[in-house]
Order: sequence, then structure tokens, then C-alpha cells
Amino acid sequence: MDADRLWFNARLATLAEGTPGLGIVDHGALACKDGRIVYAGPMADLPPSLRAKERIDCAGRWITPGLIDCHTHLVFGGDRAQEFEMRLAGASYEEIARAGGGIVSTVKATRAAGEDDLVTSALPRLDHLLAEGVTTVEIKSGYGLDTETELRSLRAARRLGEARPVTVTTTFLGAHALPPEANGDKAAYVAKVVDEMLPAVAAEGLADAVDAFCEGIAFSPDETARVFEAARAHGLPMKLHADQLSNLHGAALAARFGALSADHLEYTDAEGAAAMAAAGTVAVLLPGAFYFIRETKKPPVELFRAAGARMALATDCNPGTSPLTSLLLTMNMGATLFRLTVEECIAGVTREAARALGRLDEVGTLEAGKWCDLAIWDIERPAELVYRIGFNPLHARVWRGK
Repeated sequence: MDADRLWFNARLATLAEGTPGLGIVDHGALACKDGRIVYAGPMADLPPSLRAKERIDCAGRWITPGLIDCHTHLVFGGDRAQEFEMRLAGASYEEIARAGGGIVSTVKATRAAGEDDLVTSALPRLDHLLAEGVTTVEIKSGYGLDTETELRSLRAARRLGEARPVTVTTTFLGAHALPPEANGDKAAYVAKVVDEMLPAVAAEGLADAVDAFCEGIAFSPDETARVFEAARAHGLPMKLHADQLSNLHGAALAARFGALSADHLEYTDAEGAAAMAAAGTVAVLLPGAFYFIRETKKPPVELFRAAGARMALATDCNPGTSPLTSLLLTMNMGATLFRLTVEECIAGVTREAARALGRLDEVGTLEAGKWCDLAIWDIERPAELVYRIGFNPLHARVWRGK
């Protein structure tokens, strides 16, 4: 067997399904060819015939799958620092939104930005994620709320994947908020999303999934279902911002449509958790937003565990409610605020994040046949990845074998 590269004298956290815990291999090796893993396992079981062009001694370092940020709004114009000050002064998320701030203020700045501007402003945010070992990132639109800007945002997101060695998956989030020109007519705007925006996005092949914000200040379950029916008609998988500020049974709605994930979920009930588990819909927890808007209702982690629902973690990087570009800090928040275990946190930004993007067949674990996306760490034990705050122990990041 020929290989391009062999990493040896390593400790592996393979995250392979069917293995206990993190799938740890204490005396491990990993080999790749043409960007894909051809071997990951004990050094002692390395095929004697394996010949690698390059051999890398890891000196006992840990190798995990490359990290995956499965929920971001990385492409946007402007910032919302002023609203941060308003929130500190006592204004609520809903009050800011109803006063014309919130998402709508970012829409104005995003509409005014050209495609090059959107790429340029997003690159530093992306670079922060990559510097912590991220090899796959999901990027949503949703700050255009008109066809032209939604398309421009998705094109900018795709260009980020060309500008950096990273896999970018794109999600169309036209049903994110009501634009000012809609004058409160949600039905007409949803019709525009379904009849105009989504067909244009699909025609250009710019989206890997379709998302919506199902909430009292956004779109009702019935309106969300209309968007999902259109997504299904275009052959696109679904994701959902659900149950963040109230329980509109968004988790159950996402499950009914077989969505890849439902995200936020602070107000999800036992019925919603069970429905997600049965449908294979991943619960994506976003502690950055919980922390930043000073939410007090925590997502029902115990209900998800009891139901057997899979849990992922993501930054929710966005200008208004989670200006966070650190998956390492996200893991610490997931453990500290939501009481996730170390194993749940690490699986949540690797295997389960891949599952939430419908990409588990390609990334998320260290197994033969998958892309060779790796994070190599200067740590003594995996818990350090979750335990430390503001400390980055990344030794090397590998994307597709390089």
C-alpha cells in the first residue's frame, strides 16, 4: 500500500461510531493518499506493505478529526456593537428587533456591501476559526432578505472556500426576518422566498441546505413549513432555528420534515426531543448566543440524552447575538453552561457536527475512506480542549491531507 503521508507516534481520538468514548488509540498512526485517509489505528496493526512518501513523527501528540463549525452566519456587512451597548443598558433581544435593530440593521449594511467587501470582511473571522483547527464550516445567508443580496452572500460564502483551505457548506436562510419593505406582510414575503429566492438559489446551485427562523419575532410553524415544502421540492435538505425564545414546537416541526438539524432549542420539550431522536435530526446547541443575550433558559440536555438525540455544538458566529469565532471557547461554554461532558463537547464539534451537515460519510471521524482533515494538538489529554479558556494548543491543521 502506497501513501502520501504517514503520521506516527500519535494518540488518536478517532470518534468512530461503535467505539467507546472518543475512540482512543494510545499508540496510533494515520496515513493518507490523494487527500483521503487510508489507515487510522494502532501502530502495531499498520500494514507492513505501507510505504509513505513522507513520515511525520507526532512525538506523542493527539490527533482528532478537524473541527467542524456547523452553524455560522459568517458573511455579513457592518457590526452591531451599538446594540451590544443597548443590551447592556437593559434592552431585550425582542425590543431591539422591534425597534428596527437586530437582524434588519445588518440587512441594511449587507445590502450596501459588494461581493468583494463581504469576502474581505469575512476572511478574518474565518481565519480565527481555522487557527483553532476548523476544517469544515457552514455559512448561512439571511442578511440580504432580497434575491440579489441573498445570492451575493451565498456567492461570497462559496468564495471563502476558494480563498482558504477549508470546506464550506452553504445554507440559504431567506426566511430569517421580515425586511422593512415587506411592511409586516409575512405571507407575501414567504411567497417571495418560496417562489423567487429559493428557485434562483437552486438554479445557481448556491445552497447545500435551506434554513428558517421559526419564532414569534420571525416566522410561524405554518410559514416555516411552506419554506420547507419548497426546499423539499428542490431536493435540498433542511435545518431550523427552533425554540430559541419560546416553544413553538419547532423541534418537532424540523423532525417531521426530516431536517438535518434543529438549532438553539432552549425551549424544546420532551416531545420535541423524542421526535428529533426518532428522525435523526441533530440538536445543535449554541452556547455563544445563550451567553451573549444573557438567556436563562438552558436547552434540555437531559431530555436529549434520555431520548437519544445527537448533540452538536457550534459558534453561531453572527454580528448581533453571538460574535464568537472560537470553537474551543464554544466547547468550554457547552461544558460550563450546559453541563455537557468532555466527550459530548468533542464529538459535538467533530462527528455530530458532521452529522448536522449531512457530511458524516466524508468527515467528522478518523476512518479510512474519509477526507484526511485533521487537528494535531499539543495536549496531554483531550479534556484540555474543553477545559482551557483563551488558550489554543493547536500544533498543526491538515485539510485533505495537506
